[in-house]
Amino acid sequence: MKDDRTSPFRGAHADRNTAEQVPDTPQTRAPAYRLAFDDPDFLCRDELRPVRLQLELLKPEMILNERGITSTVVLFGGARIPEPSKKATARTKTLADLSKYYDEAREFARLMTERSLGSYGRDYVVATGGGPGVMEAGNRGADDAGGESIGLNIVLPHEQAPNEYVTPGLCFNFHYFAIRKMHFLMRARAICVFPGGFGTLDETFEALTLIQTDRMKRIPFLLFGEEFWRSIINWEALADAGTISDEDLELFQFVETAAEAVAIIDAWGDSAEC
Repeated sequence: MKDDRTSPFRGAHADRNTAEQVPDTPQTRAPAYRLAFDDPDFLCRDELRPVRLQLELLKPEMILNERGITSTVVLFGGARIPEPSKKATARTKTLADLSKYYDEAREFARLMTERSLGSYGRDYVVATGGGPGVMEAGNRGADDAGGESIGLNIVLPHEQAPNEYVTPGLCFNFHYFAIRKMHFLMRARAICVFPGGFGTLDETFEALTLIQTDRMKRIPFLLFGEEFWRSIINWEALADAGTISDEDLELFQFVETAAEAVAIIDAWGDSAEC
């Protein structure tokens, strides 16, 4: 990142350091004396929410730009899906059965990262929510290929710690779900959704709605596990009821394997270049 040395003016870092060295007096101890940008209590006030929203948008954007990352492949999926070797610890038989998608997510991320390395890690960079389960599998697959991957974490009561496979310099943390969602989609060249819960469903329908309403261009939108998705959502019933158009059912495709997903993304890319 750029620092104060690139500016001809005295920088914020320098003044912050100077402010910390003033004599200890009632005046300097008072909250009013703190530099505004170095005052956590002030920055957390309700009135500063617009500033915090802007900061959460800017920080990852600036870092990703500085790293030269131009496009991503987004993986959504359940935090509670275990890797197959640990499926005996799953809370339900269904979660244990779904553990196969951990391996598919890992393999998919490995294959896409191998392609990304051909662009020096600038394009098709794997991006996940940075947590456990399918998210861990995605970051792990990128690590298997020797590449970097993004983790967009969020502060939650549970399941919020970054997994060990996220590239440290690309591991972000959010307070606002809305800004986190923007960063998932701002560079997305493909979206792959694995079985998951409320969070996965939220992210899925948010992205589908943006594409449906032309707020976002169409990209490969792949749902891993047709049996799972059809068991929880009656997609055709939405079209039959008229609440969505028949054409909206073409916004996504079902896939089962990493190889199948990669083939669709490759074919989409070829057709987009023609």
